[in-house]
Amino acid sequence: MKNLNNMFKPESVAVIGASNTPGKVGYIIVDNLINDGFEGKIYPVNPKGGEILGKQEYKNIKDIPEKVDLAIITIPSVFVNDTVKDCGEVGVENMVVITAGFKEVGEEGAKLEAELTELGEKYGINIIGPNSLGITDSHTPLNGSFSQMMPPTGNMAFISQSGAMMVAIIDWSIISGIGFSKVISLGNKAGVSEIELLQYLAEDDETNVIICYLESISDDDDFVRTMRETAHKKPIIVLKSGSSSAGAAAASSHTGALAGSDLAFDTAFHQSGIMRVETMAELFDLGLAFSKAPLPKGDRVAIITNAGGGGVLTVDAMEKAGLELVQFDEETTAKLKKCVTEEGSAKNPIDVLGDAPVIRYKESLELVLGYEDVDSLIVMVCPTASADPDGIAEAIIEEKKKFDKPVLVVNMGGPTFEDANDALRENGIPTYVFPETAVTALEAMVKFARLEERNYDDVIDNIDDVDRNSVEAIFEKVKADGRDTLLGSEAYAVAEAYGISAAPIKLSTSADEAGELAEEMGFPVVLKIASDKILHKSDIGGVKVGITNADEAKATYDEIIANAKAAHPDIVPDGVEVQKMMDSGEEVIVGMIRDKQFGPMIAFGMGGIYVNLIEDVSFNLAKGMSSQEIEEQIASTKVSKLLEGYRGEAPCDVEEVKEAIKRVARLTLDFPEISELDINPIFVYEEGSSALDIKIKL
Repeated sequence: MKNLNNMFKPESVAVIGASNTPGKVGYIIVDNLINDGFEGKIYPVNPKGGEILGKQEYKNIKDIPEKVDLAIITIPSVFVNDTVKDCGEVGVENMVVITAGFKEVGEEGAKLEAELTELGEKYGINIIGPNSLGITDSHTPLNGSFSQMMPPTGNMAFISQSGAMMVAIIDWSIISGIGFSKVISLGNKAGVSEIELLQYLAEDDETNVIICYLESISDDDDFVRTMRETAHKKPIIVLKSGSSSAGAAAASSHTGALAGSDLAFDTAFHQSGIMRVETMAELFDLGLAFSKAPLPKGDRVAIITNAGGGGVLTVDAMEKAGLELVQFDEETTAKLKKCVTEEGSAKNPIDVLGDAPVIRYKESLELVLGYEDVDSLIVMVCPTASADPDGIAEAIIEEKKKFDKPVLVVNMGGPTFEDANDALRENGIPTYVFPETAVTALEAMVKFARLEERNYDDVIDNIDDVDRNSVEAIFEKVKADGRDTLLGSEAYAVAEAYGISAAPIKLSTSADEAGELAEEMGFPVVLKIASDKILHKSDIGGVKVGITNADEAKATYDEIIANAKAAHPDIVPDGVEVQKMMDSGEEVIVGMIRDKQFGPMIAFGMGGIYVNLIEDVSFNLAKGMSSQEIEEQIASTKVSKLLEGYRGEAPCDVEEVKEAIKRVARLTLDFPEISELDINPIFVYEEGSSALDIKIKL
C-alpha cells in the first residue's frame, strides 16, 4: 500500500505555476491554501519570481531551501514532465497535477501521460492526476484544489473521476449538512489509482465511509481479493458510469447472450464487498447513513410514524430489502398502547397518529429503542398542523443518546423541517424525505455489518486433480487445424481432464466406426454431426437419438452425413460423434464468458432449450470465488428450488452442481485462451450429474 500521509498531511506545499492574476488556477490554489487555513509552509513557484499574496515566489522548485512534501502543478502540459524530473531530483514524493492536455486530448497527450507515469515510477512520486481539480483534507486543513470553497469538516471521503462532479458536490455540501474528511479529484489516474486511495482511506482514522464516482476501474490482477481486504474495514459506495467490456453483444454462447454489458462490474463489486448505487442521490443517501449512524447488530427494524400510509410504504420497502419487522411481546405491546391511545396502533409499525404531541413520540421512542430485539429504528414525521418538528427532533436526539442503535428519521416535508434536520444530523442522526430512501440506506448498513461474517475460502485454487497437459494438447490441435471452436468429442475430453462429469462422446469417421463405438459405450446412444461450422445441428437432421443397435448406428451415420451435405454442401464435416444417451434429470447450465478486465465470469442457472427465454441465471467471477458465493449463486436462481426437491420430488445432488461450477472456474482460469464455454444442459440426478452438450470457444 502506498504511503499517502504527506499527500494529505503535508508540512510544506509548492504550487508550481503560481500566478498573481486573480482567476487563474495558479492564483486560486495559493489563495485557497492561505484562506482555508493551511498551517504549513507555502512555496509559490513561477519563473518570473517576485511575490504572490504575501508569499515569496521561487523561480524553480530546486531553489526552495527545504524538501517539499507536496507539489501542485498548474503549468502547461508541455512543461509538466521536465518539472516532474526537477521535483524527483529534489526528493518530492507527492504531487497533484492539475494540468490538462494529456491522454484526454489524443495521441500526443497520451504519449506525454505515459512519460509522466514512467517518471513517477522512476522517482517514486505519488501522482494524482493529471487533469485533476485537486485534493482537499478538511482536518489538516488543506485545500489543494481550485474549487470555490473548502467542504465542511466530516468523516466521509469522496473520490471523483469527474472534476466537475467534485466541485458541484463541494458546493452542495455547504447546504446539505454533510461533511467530508477528504475530497479527491482523480483526473486521468496516471499515478495513484482509486484502488490505492481506497486502501489508504480504509486505514484513515478521519474517514468512516468512502464514496466514489468512477468512470473506469484501474487494472488489478486480483481486484476482488484486493478490495475484500479493504471493503470490510470501511463501507465503500460506488457510482460507476459507463459499461463493461464483456462483449456480450458479440458473444455466440448462451452464457454470452445472458451476460449484460455492465454485469462484470456488478459482479466484481458484489464479490468484493463494495456497494454499488445507480444515482448520485443514492450515493449520498447511503454515505449520509454510514457517516452519522452506528452500524445495526442485525436486520430487525421498528417503525414509529404519525402517518399510517408512510408506515405501510416503509414496510413494503423493507420486505423488498429483506429486512425483518420486529414483533413486540405482549408486555411491550401493552405499554405501547398506553402511549399511542386507543385510536393509534401499538403494533409495528407503531402509529402515534397525526395529532401526536412530543411526549407521545418520546415515550414510544424509549420503549422501542429499549426493546432488545430492535436492531434499528425508522422514525417518520409528517407535517400535520399539530406536529412539532423541532420538539420531536429534540426527543429523538435525547432518546437516541441512551441506546447505541441506528435511528434514521424520515421528515416528510420541506422548509418545515429545516431546523429539525440540522439538529438531527449534528447529533449523528441521518434524515431523509421519503421512507424508501431510509430503507435503502438501512439495507446497505445491514449488508456491510455482515461482511465480516463472510467466508472467503480458496475453493478454486485448491483443485489440483486435473490434467492440464491433455487440455494443452487438445487446444494446440484445434489451433493447428485453424479452428476456434472445439468439437463435442474434444470438449468432452477437456471436461474429463478436469473432472467434470459428462456423458461420454467419441468421434467416428465412418459408419463401421460409429457402430463399434456405439457398442463399446452401450446402448442407447445419440449420434450428432461433428462440425464447428454447423451451429443448429438438429434443424438439419444432424442429431438422432435413441439408437439401440450397431446396424442402426451405421445406417444413422450415413443418414446424418447425407443430411449435412444436403443442408451445407460447402462444409466438409469432421465425422459423426457418438454419445452415450443418459437418463433425464433436472436441467441446469454452467457457462463462462471472459471479461477483458476481470477475467472469467461463471454462469449458473436453469438449462435446456429455454435458457435464453427464461433467463434464470446468476454470475460470479472465477478469480477469488468462494464456496459461500457458489452456494449463494445457486440459491439466487429459481432452478435451485427444483434441485432442492419441488412438490414431493426427491432432491438432486447439489454438491455435484457446486463441483461443476468450481471445476469450470479452475479450467477457465488455467486457460486464458478460452473465450466462451457452455455446458447445457447438465442433467442433475439424486446422485451425480452428467453434462450432455459442451461448447468451448478459443
